[in-house]
Amino acid sequence: MFNMTKRLLIASTASLTLMASSAWADGLMSIIVNNPSNPYWFTEGQVAKKTAEDMGYEANVSAHKGDTNTESKLIDTAITNKAKAIILDPANADGSIGAVRKAVAAGIPVIIINAEINQSGLAKAQLVSNNAQGAALGAMQWIESVGDSGNYVELFGAPSDNNAQTRSNGFKTVLSQYPDLIKVASEVANWDRTQGYTKMQSILQANPNIKGVISGNDDMALGAIAALKEAGKISQVKVGGFDGSPDAANAILNGEMEYTVLQPVATFAAEAIRQADNFIKNGNTGVDSEKQLFDCYLITSENIKYYTSAFTLSQH
Repeated sequence: MFNMTKRLLIASTASLTLMASSAWADGLMSIIVNNPSNPYWFTEGQVAKKTAEDMGYEANVSAHKGDTNTESKLIDTAITNKAKAIILDPANADGSIGAVRKAVAAGIPVIIINAEINQSGLAKAQLVSNNAQGAALGAMQWIESVGDSGNYVELFGAPSDNNAQTRSNGFKTVLSQYPDLIKVASEVANWDRTQGYTKMQSILQANPNIKGVISGNDDMALGAIAALKEAGKISQVKVGGFDGSPDAANAILNGEMEYTVLQPVATFAAEAIRQADNFIKNGNTGVDSEKQLFDCYLITSENIKYYTSAFTLSQH
């Protein structure tokens, strides 16, 4: 009995060793995101990691938190670890180019996700939300909620991220068609909830009679909502967000946020891994264009029931 058990244990150990070695046979994928304390970037990293592991890669997720020096060191680490590919949500449209160039020089393909770099031909692909389309979608819904006249404010994302300006331009394209809508304040809140809260407090002191807040992302919008609730004005001011975060979905359910524009981050994070895998194995991503746009979706109280998991609308 003992010998039989021993043989079974040896066979079992051998098969586990074989499984472990084959599971990571394809090498390491290094995934670098912005800041996982934001549920958007957390989801981005976790979906990419799970997709890579499901395809047989080892995967790790690290964060630069918007700092290009940290980003550069993380790229160095990926090079040292002989990563087969780097999936990067860049810290800065211009400032991240050098780090990407360094990885490419080391022979490591880079797939950019979520935010762009201002140079083509370096990354093998850049997968981003269609921010102009999403911003126009949100702004039209915002008009439905707020109306076509009155004072409003805009909360602007991190200026180092091209998405901030693209969304702001998309808002302007729609809202500028209504001359009786007056933008009385525009504040940079750097995608951050706390900054959205403090900026909104200051705005309310100077402009107590606003009708609406249009925000470049959900976290800034949720910060504004906290300030509006504190000031007793949440019922008078309509707030629109952008990202499709779980907290925004709850705010819509609670009647505190009019809508959010869902970025399909779970979709393009997984697609980035598939394209990296294709490049590793075949020398190309399998997609003709470097820059690829993924359409956004509007989430309101009418379709919130289809919001089944983080950044996912089941009807799409």
